Amino acid sequence: MNPLTQVKRIQHINSKEADLGISDDASWHAKYKDSAYVYVGGIPFDLTEGDLLAVFAQCGEIVDVNLVRDKGTGKPRGFAFVAYEDQRNNLNGAQILGRTIRVDHVAKYKKKEEEDEETRQRMREERGVCRAFQRGECTRGDGCKFSHNEQ
Repeated sequence: MNPLTQVKRIQHINSKEADLGISDDASWHAKYKDSAYVYVGGIPFDLTEGDLLAVFAQCGEIVDVNLVRDKGTGKPRGFAFVAYEDQRNNLNGAQILGRTIRVDHVAKYKKKEEEDEETRQRMREERGVCRAFQRGECTRGDGCKFSHNEQ
């Protein structure tokens, strides 16, 4: 489904619930009450974590931002996960730098464990040497899951 169509459908459902006076417990939002994370899609590629904090802090206190990046290039992929202190979600359909963003609940978000450089290097060595690196053809750099040790 087109992301803009999905944004409009969610806005329509929310306005219907408001018009009908649906309680918070009966709302479709209730199944997400145990998750403070929201998915944010359609983010302009040149925004940073700091930019996202500035925009989304308008809806409440943010406790975590995970701007998803390409492993090889490190460039943002256009979506993120944002966690609020009080689970608000008010920016669905907003325009940022000319792009309409989609903000939606996330039922179960699993935060990726942070790894230190020593752990990453040990895991690369356990997987073996990158054959493309040995041929001088690996373009993944630090994003490569194999060792670039020349030995």
